[in-house]
Amino acid sequence: MENGLSRTSAWDLDKFIEVHLLPNTSFRTEVKAAINTISAFLKERCFQGAAHPVRVSKLVKGGSLGKGSTLDLVVFLNNLHSFEDQLKRRGEFIQEIKKQLYVLQREKLLRVKFEVQSSWWPNPQALSFKLSSFQHQQEVEFDVLPAYDALEHGQLNYIKPHPQIYADLIRECTSLGKESEFSTSFTELQRNFLKRHPPKLKSLIRLVKHWYQLSKKKLGKPLPPQYALELLTVYAWEHGSGFPEFKISRGFRTVLELVMMHRQLRIYWTVYYDFQYQYVSNYLHNQLRRARPVILDPADPTWNVAGGNPVGWQWLAGEAMAWLQYPCFKNVDGSPVRSWDVPVRPCHHPVPLHTALVTPSISRIFKQKCDLSKGL
Repeated sequence: MENGLSRTSAWDLDKFIEVHLLPNTSFRTEVKAAINTISAFLKERCFQGAAHPVRVSKLVKGGSLGKGSTLDLVVFLNNLHSFEDQLKRRGEFIQEIKKQLYVLQREKLLRVKFEVQSSWWPNPQALSFKLSSFQHQQEVEFDVLPAYDALEHGQLNYIKPHPQIYADLIRECTSLGKESEFSTSFTELQRNFLKRHPPKLKSLIRLVKHWYQLSKKKLGKPLPPQYALELLTVYAWEHGSGFPEFKISRGFRTVLELVMMHRQLRIYWTVYYDFQYQYVSNYLHNQLRRARPVILDPADPTWNVAGGNPVGWQWLAGEAMAWLQYPCFKNVDGSPVRSWDVPVRPCHHPVPLHTALVTPSISRIFKQKCDLSKGL
């Protein structure tokens, strides 16, 4: 589908998303029904023969069928009492869940094809399964992950967790040397963070993720996590538009330009954690002093989603530069589509705002870079 997108004009991007990137409604309904069946099955029958009482308190689906990639099915267990418990015991729980899913597979209770994926790892972090439909020629993969319910009753909607929860997370992560290891415990908050944004932004996210997958396939190299591009898209919209309706081409160009400027990114949100609690504040300041790019997960401050692969960012930035010459970034008269005016160089001392931002803006920096390249 690369030729489809690379040949699509700026004014046809909405139609491209509608035709190629929105999930099949019937397949999505079938998958939702299958997940409900799997969830009920695990709640009712999993760990029945365990020596100690273990109960699946809830299951939460992370991600969206409309945004591609592997989705998460997080299984919260009532006898995990700390993040360390989750780390030590996840292997045994995954083996039991795997056994029960094989039973479900044999019973053929689902309308879609259900396949449990085998793993060669003796102590895997996750168990994978796949749902597919021959009728719709579509499939979706899930990772099942056991997790400690740090939020207890789920922190529904957009309620801010007590800062002690994050203090405990930071303390255990640092003592175990396992930063970002326990982000699954905050899946509900990650889901709610994205859920509160308008439908058109979600369409832009679909487009950016599609571009990412095309780039990944073409380059054949390890790239930054796809989730980083999703958060970068949210950031671009929040500070470049903020309106429910906008031109997809402008948002798309802005995200690609931000990718090209990854060394200047330092992004965070204060929706669920902030600088009010001293212990958390000290940790956040240390996180934000790290080598850029820094994009902190809105629900888990220990996870720098953008970190750990600077070379991958360089490869992705090169691909972004090449794509800016394509028709999807040209106006009718052949002039380039304007990007949003998004600040990209945060101040040296973070302040307790929604995100840390100061000028200069992306448009000024990008113009300077283009002018410089023309003179070479």
